[in-house]
Amino acid sequence: MGVDVVGIGEPMVLVQPPAGGTLTTSPTFEVHVAGAELNTCAALSLLGRRAVLCTRLGDDAFADRVEHAAAALGVTLDAERDRTRQTGLFAKDALPDGARRVRYYRAGSAASALDVADAVRALRHRPRAVLVSGLTAALGPGPERLVRHVAEHAAAHGSRLVVDVNLRPALDPEGRAVRTLSAILPHTDLLLVGTDEAEPLFGTADPAEMVRRAGVGEVVVKGGPDGCWWTAGDGTLHHQPSLATEVVDPVGAGDAFAGGYLATRLAGGAPGAAAWLGSRLAADVLAHTGDTAGLPDRASAAKLLAEALRRDAVR
Repeated sequence: MGVDVVGIGEPMVLVQPPAGGTLTTSPTFEVHVAGAELNTCAALSLLGRRAVLCTRLGDDAFADRVEHAAAALGVTLDAERDRTRQTGLFAKDALPDGARRVRYYRAGSAASALDVADAVRALRHRPRAVLVSGLTAALGPGPERLVRHVAEHAAAHGSRLVVDVNLRPALDPEGRAVRTLSAILPHTDLLLVGTDEAEPLFGTADPAEMVRRAGVGEVVVKGGPDGCWWTAGDGTLHHQPSLATEVVDPVGAGDAFAGGYLATRLAGGAPGAAAWLGSRLAADVLAHTGDTAGLPDRASAAKLLAEALRRDAVR
């Protein structure tokens, strides 16, 4: 069985207080494993796609925890161990207004040493699609070189290049992500970008103008509570309303959307069906605490994918 998607990025251990607590006052903490590319690969796996996460980990107990979590999520982990660097860690705090604050402890992590050799390792899987993001490009000069190499060589390996923008300005004072993503747009087959992160890349948050300036054949613009917009390949913009009815924790919803969208497209579904399934998974994750806690089980995911594909058939 061939590989459907290879994601390249940093999985980390997540520490967070239980519901109602804060990092400052809670006497206990929950421990999870998360990271944008891992979250997306988890959604893909549950939807029946074979997903591989290519990364670097420390040679420590947190790395063991990442490996166990990836296996439980059905994600194949292609990870090099680094004895000189640690596995990344981040903490998520609940604010009084219900928002979430994320604090990263990943400077000098094993994944910050990703480089071109890891890009070569990832492309050897010859996946149908390879997923990169601004998060990975922001990790340092090596990861920046990796993303550029993947973009330039994906097509030669028979892989579509999928870019999920995922800008985190606080992690990227040197602007590596915007610089790198701007450079790889000509190689991009599918671009996923949020209206809240578009200004640095396109100078606008208007969906139609973003699509025009991107110059990518397939673009999905994520607008949070406003739903999403998608193109049908000819530049025509279509809208999918948000399916969310409850927002408990927004972290991970965009990754679930990306997994649902990409899984539907790989199964032969049209962009409209893909946008619906992505929105459905995002809504489920929004209603739960934890990056992947709201994802459906495999049986439910299979039914949702079948429903998405039926939506195509009746149009």
